[in-house]
Amino acid sequence: MQLKIMPKKKPLSAGRVPLILLLCQMISALEVPLDPKLLEDLVQPPTITQQSPKDYIIDPRENIVIQCEAKGKPPPSFSWTRNGTHFDIDKDPLVTMKPDSGTLIINIMSEGKAETYEGVYQCTARNERGAAVSNNIVVRPSRSPLWTKEKLEPIILRNGQSLVLPCRPPIGLPPPIIFWMDNSFQRLPQSERVSQGLNGDLYFSNVLPEDTREDYICYARFNHTQTIQQKQPISVKVISVDELNDTIAANLSDTEFYGAKSNRERPPTFLTPEGNASNKEELRGNVLSLECIAEGLPTPIIYWIKEDGTLPMNRTFYRNFQKTLQIIQVSEADSGNYQCIAKNALGAIHHTISVTVKAAPYWIMAPQNLVLSPGEDGALICRANGNPKPRISWLSNGVPIEIAPDDPSRKIDGDTIIFSNVQERSSAVYQCNASNEYGYLLANAFVNVLAEPPRILTSANTLYQVIANRPAFLDCAFFGSPLPTIEWFKGAKGSALGEDVYGLHENGTLEIPVAQKESTGTYTCVARNKLGMAKNEVNLEIKDPTRIIKQPEYAVVQRGNTVSFECKVKHDHTLIPTVTWLKDNCELPNDGRFTVDKDHLVVAEVSDDDGGTYTCVANTTLDSVSASAVLSVVAPTPTPAPIYDVPNPPFDLELTDQLDKSVQLSWTPGDDNNSPITKFIIEYEDAMHEAGLWHHQTEVPGTQTTAQLKLSPYVNYSFRVMAENSLGRSLPSEASEQYLTKAAEPDKNPMTVEGLGSEPDNLVITWKPLNGFESNGPGLQYKVSWRQKDGDDEWTSVVVANVSKYIVSGTPTFVPYLIKVQALNDVGFAPEPAVVMGHSGEDLPMVAPGNVHVNVVNSTLAEVHWDPVPLKSIRGHLQGYRIYYWKAQSSSKRNRRHIEKKILTFQGSKTHGMLPGLEPFSHYTLHIRVVNGKGEGPASPDRVFNTPEGVPSAPSALKIVNPTLDSLTLEWDPPSHPNGILTEYTLKYQPINSTHELGPLVDLKIPANKTRWTLKNLNFSTRYKFYFYAQTSAGSGSQITEEAVTTVDEGKMAMASRQVDIATQGWFIGLMCAVALLILILLIVCFIRRNKGGKYPVKEKEDAHADPEIQPMKEDDGTFGEYSDAEDHKPLKKGSRTPSDRTVKKEDSDDSLVDYGEGVNGQFNEDGSFIGQYSGKKEKEPAEGNESSEAPSPVNAMNSFV
Repeated sequence: MQLKIMPKKKPLSAGRVPLILLLCQMISALEVPLDPKLLEDLVQPPTITQQSPKDYIIDPRENIVIQCEAKGKPPPSFSWTRNGTHFDIDKDPLVTMKPDSGTLIINIMSEGKAETYEGVYQCTARNERGAAVSNNIVVRPSRSPLWTKEKLEPIILRNGQSLVLPCRPPIGLPPPIIFWMDNSFQRLPQSERVSQGLNGDLYFSNVLPEDTREDYICYARFNHTQTIQQKQPISVKVISVDELNDTIAANLSDTEFYGAKSNRERPPTFLTPEGNASNKEELRGNVLSLECIAEGLPTPIIYWIKEDGTLPMNRTFYRNFQKTLQIIQVSEADSGNYQCIAKNALGAIHHTISVTVKAAPYWIMAPQNLVLSPGEDGALICRANGNPKPRISWLSNGVPIEIAPDDPSRKIDGDTIIFSNVQERSSAVYQCNASNEYGYLLANAFVNVLAEPPRILTSANTLYQVIANRPAFLDCAFFGSPLPTIEWFKGAKGSALGEDVYGLHENGTLEIPVAQKESTGTYTCVARNKLGMAKNEVNLEIKDPTRIIKQPEYAVVQRGNTVSFECKVKHDHTLIPTVTWLKDNCELPNDGRFTVDKDHLVVAEVSDDDGGTYTCVANTTLDSVSASAVLSVVAPTPTPAPIYDVPNPPFDLELTDQLDKSVQLSWTPGDDNNSPITKFIIEYEDAMHEAGLWHHQTEVPGTQTTAQLKLSPYVNYSFRVMAENSLGRSLPSEASEQYLTKAAEPDKNPMTVEGLGSEPDNLVITWKPLNGFESNGPGLQYKVSWRQKDGDDEWTSVVVANVSKYIVSGTPTFVPYLIKVQALNDVGFAPEPAVVMGHSGEDLPMVAPGNVHVNVVNSTLAEVHWDPVPLKSIRGHLQGYRIYYWKAQSSSKRNRRHIEKKILTFQGSKTHGMLPGLEPFSHYTLHIRVVNGKGEGPASPDRVFNTPEGVPSAPSALKIVNPTLDSLTLEWDPPSHPNGILTEYTLKYQPINSTHELGPLVDLKIPANKTRWTLKNLNFSTRYKFYFYAQTSAGSGSQITEEAVTTVDEGKMAMASRQVDIATQGWFIGLMCAVALLILILLIVCFIRRNKGGKYPVKEKEDAHADPEIQPMKEDDGTFGEYSDAEDHKPLKKGSRTPSDRTVKKEDSDDSLVDYGEGVNGQFNEDGSFIGQYSGKKEKEPAEGNESSEAPSPVNAMNSFV
């Protein structure tokens, strides 16, 4: 039976029955607990725990160490084969095996060569239960050969030509990393025009005059041995055609080449690969790299497509300015034809690369160890896949199973070995080998047949202490074969525990969800199998919780006074509490003014810095509680201070006892001005490095007039002294004589050392340089050292001038580095510097967040969840996740403007966030990108979601048109933001009487498809107030209000007013007649004056006013037209003698009276003065579509009379 204990909780059986852990299943894997006492007794076949890699490249300068570690009981013995035959290490004095280990150490440091020990090694670990074998370990020494000596002729070519600078590095093991630099060790700039190919060559699509240089150098870095080899520099000179003709005119006749333009444009052609098609084969899981580099003028641009599909999202990356296509984690699905296209203004070409993805074997199900008891059944399953399909073969104890000793309990069925009715002799180690032409997999799995009675591994009489009302967990770690069942009892009477109060985990632990005082007692764990029984007792004590019964309180205290905080704690009498006070969540200042006793914290002589939050923390071994209070410090009542003065400056400075690193300074104090001198402050000036800048040297008590000063090397010192008393500091004394100390090595290293990459393939090391005073001597330089943190590489070092930065090129992307910067000068080195950690440059993240899903909370809010991207794919410092979301637009809106995307950024590693401010009843799309210091990664697939309906906005406009004696017609525009599907409109209205009192309210429902409605059977000459709003299924929206009045007479279209119609009153008619007569007299006088001879020629006046009858009359000449109400197009009052075209309109004059009024609420009489209405306040009518609700004003009445 295959047994395995899983640490998840198992439900208990129903009813008041004992808690029994039924762990026996037909086939389950049993893990042997790592208990030292248990492991001492149990026999176990060997297991390989550590081994060297299959392809093991060694450093020929160091001893060869081939690892092989294994565990087992009894401890296994080790043997080795080399190239398939037994390797007798006793016959080779250079080869030793580590004690209690199979690891080989080959001492080639003293004598011998690494090449002698090249070969295929395999380790076997064996004990009485079987034999385990390691992988075949291919040992090869690394090689970093020198470049072949060659004479490189200078390259001269014309401007615009293409160029390929070959690198052809020496063949090393492993292959070197190639990069191009100049003599100053600076990387050569690359671009779409100039770039390095995968083979290391440097390609120029076309050359420019600035490409001329003599130091094109190809470097090969062999990482395994930390060596860099350099090719001879290549000289390139780019000249124009005219320069070529002048140079070789004597030797060449005029040809088309030298007579042509220097910058002849041409369509693209490929520099690499050659031809129209090529093939590429790659293994599953590797990085597929396809390259196309083209020449041409202008510089071609490279595009990539997959002919029979799309490029995989999140795994496709473009390198080297689009010239290299990379697909990571390549799989068989990535096979197919890929096409690169090179294009410029003169044409395009393409190249097809046929990609085939093969696969070395990979596990589908590797065999697992089996621990069985006699008579049980089990199986070893070994399943692998690959391309081509791998072949599965089995070995037993390192011997092919076909020739291994026969075992009647064993049956082989392809990739499965089935065991039936196993016995102890069936124990063995089996090896599964899955191989094809591209590699192999080897897995060891043992079958260990054990018959063991139950054992309980938890210590006897263990005491568990738990705070009341918290869960308690009582352990019962166990082992046995067959797997035992577990049962718990409480108390001496052995009452079985039921599931109504307790829980039991599969690892044997008993859980009491809420421990109470009555839970205290002794608990017994019993383990049983067919070979026996074991039991163990543990004790549980329930403790009272710790509480703060008197908490510290908020306090305000004057500066200089004393404050006290109280904190009383109640706790279980068997527990000893520890009370700690904190200030602003930190330890109390180390100051004698702070005193802590049993229940109080006292702060004496309070200062401003003492203000803050004070927290009392009570801890026991089982729980912790805290309480806080705030202290505010205020200023005391000010008191006037006596008038004193600062001291006079010291004088007569003298230097004595002058040594290399010390000198004695003496001085005479000045007058203290009635306040005793408390101290002297000594400052120095470094005339060599920082002339004119004074620094603090030291301080001495006011009773002392000499000081022994410590000096630094290579400084030209001057000193000055200042005196200080309670009122302040004196002016400085005059400077002492100068004293130059001898040079020495630096005694400190640069501070603020950092390592941050500015590009994905570099590491920028920066530091704060030492100043001249800290240099301790001439020739200050820095030794910069670095190596990868997670590797065995040696330190790489370089000495640089007195600068603050060094750039390491060709680094892997975002890899941790250990960095140190050491100062040195002409005398020597500073002490060994501290090591700091930095990172090489970041690159854009490779993977988009997955599993994006949206939960719509309400019509304006949504919650977004996503899975974090793997840390390795971030390739930088994670800054957060950025959500782009936008509302889908209709086709008409999309044509008018660009879709506005909104962005929300969530800092750190959050995996969810809220999207506020959404529009109801809308269709949204979003995607998420991960952000690092370099920028954003690829977008996740778009996710769409819809917001539910909301309440609508108010209707856009409400107009009352066509008023009649007993009806009004309402017209409106739908809401600008319906926020859903409109279900209906609600119209409420009520009459308003002459005293502005509101009448009964009428409620009317109108279908949603209407934009016009006529109300009938209304009262004539009555003002109505209307309330109008729309509705969706989510509720009612905002309302719009309006007022209107029914007419007095159905035959006239003038609007009724709340004013009394005074135009029919007799006194008013008489008044209007008098006014009309007066106006007639004025018109006659004006007419006479116009026709009198004088300054104004009559002919010109007539030309200017050809038809005075159709010209609008102006205020300034004493004439007037009829002023309209709010609208220019309204009909004139019946009986008016003024033509309609004499109405003053806004478009006719900039001084139109319409501009100065508010609709019909104001009128002007003939002298230009404003006449308000006779009635009271009236609400302003809409500016569009509503006719005036006013009765005829006095002016209108006058016009009608005239």
